[in-house]
Amino acid sequence: MKNFLAISIAIFTLLFAPEGVSAAKDVKKEFPGRDLYLDVKYITLEELKAEYNDVVIVDTRSSYEFNTLHINKAVNIPLTSSTFKDKMKVLRNKNPKKKIVTYCNGKTCMKSYKAVRKAQNAGITNIYAFDAGIFDWAKANADKASLLGISPVDPTKLIPKKVFKKKLLKPEEFMTKARESKGVIVDARDPLQRDGVSLFIGKEKRASLQDEEGMSKLIDHAIVRNKPMFIYDEAGKQVRWLMYRLEQRGVKEYYFMKGGTKGYYKDLRTAYGIK
Repeated sequence: MKNFLAISIAIFTLLFAPEGVSAAKDVKKEFPGRDLYLDVKYITLEELKAEYNDVVIVDTRSSYEFNTLHINKAVNIPLTSSTFKDKMKVLRNKNPKKKIVTYCNGKTCMKSYKAVRKAQNAGITNIYAFDAGIFDWAKANADKASLLGISPVDPTKLIPKKVFKKKLLKPEEFMTKARESKGVIVDARDPLQRDGVSLFIGKEKRASLQDEEGMSKLIDHAIVRNKPMFIYDEAGKQVRWLMYRLEQRGVKEYYFMKGGTKGYYKDLRTAYGIK
């Protein structure tokens, strides 16, 4: 009997364990934040869809990202806001029994986890990270998402990362092409990120992504004069959201700096052997 049981366990392990282990590894690879934030509970795409009407959803990204694409009924409380904890406490007080769910851009974006941890440190409980992110949600639940103020979302209007990457130029190439062209060069960083430093002194215009009116005027300028646009931010990531406005407005030629100013200074340090 003991031998039979041992053999049965061995056969079961050989047949099923490898697949299970492989699946677990795939999930860890797909959601790297789950291992980094073991104290943070998460909610899956399927679970959030099932509980959508019974939870409070918080978008932890910038207002610009939120205004571009967000989950319907979500409240925008940027993680970087100085009032994040206070606003989360207010939200909890208004919804004492409801589960709070935070989200950001996707599986490799850590803001949803960081938001949960920050809220937990402030004494807020029953809070989860929806770590699949906005893109997976919009693709799976188009009727419960808004793109540029329109719902349901047309999935074909969502810009894949590979398409965004085609608009990225390496810092050196970006700098050369921008200087040689007669295009519109835009510093899209926030005022605090600029710290008084310009990459194109006397040639660039300034309009942060949060300054939607200012950015819109620069886009108008490029369209009317049929000029290409060269736009850079701090890390080469936020400009992805500007791409939706540029495409919507029909801008024919535009480029972003890969890695933003961080990438530019990194390449500069490497070129001069500075660590």
